[in-house]
Amino acid sequence: MRPWRGTAVTAVVGAAALLLSACGGGGEGGEGGSATDTGAYADCAANPNNCAAVPADQVQQGGQLSFAIEKNIPNWNVLSSEGNVLETGIVSKAFLPYAFVSSPDLKMNLNTDLMVSADQTTPTTLVYKIKPEAAWDDGTPISAADFAYNWKVQNPTQCPDCGNAGNGGYDSISNVTGSDNGKTVTVTLAKPYTDWRAFFSSGAPLYPAHIAAKHGDLNTPAGLASSFDWLGKNVPTYTGGPYKVANWQDNVALTFVPNPKWYGATKPKLDQLIFRVITDATQEPIALQNNEVQVIYPQPQVDIVSQLRQIPNASQSQGLGLSWEHFDMNLKNPFLKDKALRQALFTAVNRQDVIAKTVGQFNPEVKPLNSLMFVPGQEGYQDNLGTSPVGSGDIERAKQILTQAGYTGVGTALVAPNKQAVPALRIRYTVGNAVRQNQCELFAQYAKQLGVNVTVQPTDDLGTTLTSGDYDVMNFAWVFTPFPFQNAQQTFLSTSGSNYGKYTNPKTDQIINEAAASTDVAAATAKLQEADKIILDDAYELPLYQKPTLIAAQDTVANVRNNSTLDGPSYNVSEWGLKAGS
Repeated sequence: MRPWRGTAVTAVVGAAALLLSACGGGGEGGEGGSATDTGAYADCAANPNNCAAVPADQVQQGGQLSFAIEKNIPNWNVLSSEGNVLETGIVSKAFLPYAFVSSPDLKMNLNTDLMVSADQTTPTTLVYKIKPEAAWDDGTPISAADFAYNWKVQNPTQCPDCGNAGNGGYDSISNVTGSDNGKTVTVTLAKPYTDWRAFFSSGAPLYPAHIAAKHGDLNTPAGLASSFDWLGKNVPTYTGGPYKVANWQDNVALTFVPNPKWYGATKPKLDQLIFRVITDATQEPIALQNNEVQVIYPQPQVDIVSQLRQIPNASQSQGLGLSWEHFDMNLKNPFLKDKALRQALFTAVNRQDVIAKTVGQFNPEVKPLNSLMFVPGQEGYQDNLGTSPVGSGDIERAKQILTQAGYTGVGTALVAPNKQAVPALRIRYTVGNAVRQNQCELFAQYAKQLGVNVTVQPTDDLGTTLTSGDYDVMNFAWVFTPFPFQNAQQTFLSTSGSNYGKYTNPKTDQIINEAAASTDVAAATAKLQEADKIILDDAYELPLYQKPTLIAAQDTVANVRNNSTLDGPSYNVSEWGLKAGS
């Protein structure tokens, strides 16, 4: 996953400008480009926002484009903890509107299809102006009512049972009002919020309030929860984006056709846009070569990168951005509630070994990640592990931690200080992802040396597995946006729906909330660094590395490129098409 929003896209423009740290793929690059980018993507490292660009008059009218996604869509509500999955976020760009969107250079930009402007007029006042012509496809204007609904269902005081992915600062909003026939939205904050641009962004898009109102009273907590659940369970028949859903075959494909009421500047060229579900990543290059799909966005693996090099008339590119791999503990497991056991297990993990045996085989730029709040290339990133043994692979130090905490059977069959045998743990990963399977098997090997048996199990529904807590250790990825303060709130606050492992620390809750409410970005960043060190020491989540993203496309495809943020390649979906004459 990300779970898609890590903190929704969690990235902050006001706090830090992000720079693309890498963009590479497989093959020979052009002059000034990455040696791992090919064909149309050869200049992505130098020109991330415009590589593979084709002028509108050179994009054919009509045609069909198929894009492979690696997970099914069991929940259509990306605001929910269960629907907060990267693939659901990718397809939602076709039909849901939003105020801000992140681009391949890792910056956050105003969505000028929907918005005229969005400004912070005082530390506690935000004013959004919606384009007069912006409307849902049934003719209902996109208005302040949609903004207010977005706020209410993500505010735990308004809807405690909504099961949202994380309130992401929405509890700092005291009111959302409309004027100018609802086209001017005024948001009043109870206190300043550093990452205010994350509100109503592509990581937290707008749903149609007038349709939600048919499925629950939007003025009561129970009604809000009812409508919120309905949005998750039902295939969208509405659209406020460039495309609308024409057909959904569960676990097979989602088909879009152009929205004839689309108000945006760029009108869709395609007759059909299909997101085809291929849960086995190893089958994606085959599907690309056989023209079953024209674009794939797989979890990069050694064999996949090698296969793509052999496909004629196709280009590929890798990128390092706001997505990062990690191991998470489930603290609902009574044995994993013990900090010493967690520290020992994470100390036994050799991150450099993990990288060398997985992603390092096809991307030499990948290094161990030493922060939970920032990534390399992002202002604010620093090594917060320092001299900690966590992630070092120091088995002897890990055994020492256990022995000092009163464990026996260290290295053979571990017994807790209360004389109970430590049972076998389950580590889980998304089905079809060979890199994660290898990482989980390595984790099991490291743990075995401490006397802990670990079984490796895949899941075909990451969102449900995480929200239900059906794991002991999980290997997945956060896909953040440029908003680090909101990211931290969504990922680590004890009250957040995205805090799947139920980590609770009143001190870090306080620090993270203080950082998010600061008007001093430098001071806020320092607070995040403090929280980062505490959480790392608590050994709840172990960052592994910045996860390379990989895109490959047939050379007939126009304007589809990598975007190593939570928005993914579909950030500019209205521009997608096929080259004229193809």
